[in-house]
Amino acid sequence: MAEIHRIGEPVLQAPTELAGDTPTMRLFSLLELIATKDQLFTLQGLVEETGTPKPTLHRMLQQLEGSGLLIRENNGRHYGTGVRLRRMAENLLINDMHHGARHAVLRNLVAELGESCNVTAVSGSEVVYLDRIETSEPLRITLQPGSRVPVHCSASGKMILSQLSPAQRRRLIAAAPLEPYTNKTVTDPELIEEELQRVRRDGYAIDDEEFLPGMVCVAVLVPTANAVSNLCVAVQAPVMRLTPEKGLKLLPALQRAAAAISRIEAESGSAEGTVDGGSTTEGSPAGAEEELWTS
Repeated sequence: MAEIHRIGEPVLQAPTELAGDTPTMRLFSLLELIATKDQLFTLQGLVEETGTPKPTLHRMLQQLEGSGLLIRENNGRHYGTGVRLRRMAENLLINDMHHGARHAVLRNLVAELGESCNVTAVSGSEVVYLDRIETSEPLRITLQPGSRVPVHCSASGKMILSQLSPAQRRRLIAAAPLEPYTNKTVTDPELIEEELQRVRRDGYAIDDEEFLPGMVCVAVLVPTANAVSNLCVAVQAPVMRLTPEKGLKLLPALQRAAAAISRIEAESGSAEGTVDGGSTTEGSPAGAEEELWTS
């Protein structure tokens, strides 16, 4: 029977214990907890959340900061994820064992559409290309896996940000360098928020020459069982071959490819979640990727 709480009565939650038989595993457990956060955190906040003694947590945070996995920001009391931790997360996504299956889906999509296609994720205030296949057309823009583009003026960036709460989006947009890359780049936070609301409603995003003059991109999310996905599938081409209007006709093919990649990621999560005795741990790669946009 579910517990009943009176309105206004605080709900007490048990501390999230840092599991592990060794100091190293407890550090790893702390990193797992930190990866679920969408904003900066404090030592005292972690003490209250985990029930771990303050001196112990302070020592653990010092170790993680010293190794570049965490950084201290603002007045020195708040912590955030470090570049080293974000790069590690990105490299895992780029080089995971299921890359070949994901690449095959992308190759078939390029063969169907005849234009360059990519799989992307958000990291901080940038979109990272996890995989990409170029068109055979002589006129194209070449980008390699690992390339980065700004989150505020890319189709994939807008698609992924559209899932976040308004408060999360405001924090990220406020921290991002909103540079005007073309005369179509939107840099007004209020106008960006309006666009993200539209993207969330329609289920697709378009970069209409907002990052590079003459380049149009259309992106859709890779579905996930979690509340938020940090993977997109996108097609990209010169405006002479791909206008926003033509891009809408490619949505069914993009969505089929996204669904195929979703199945690959789900199978990956099921296999990697298997532990002793055949039991499984909760979560999936897409869920773990929530850390990627924590700055």
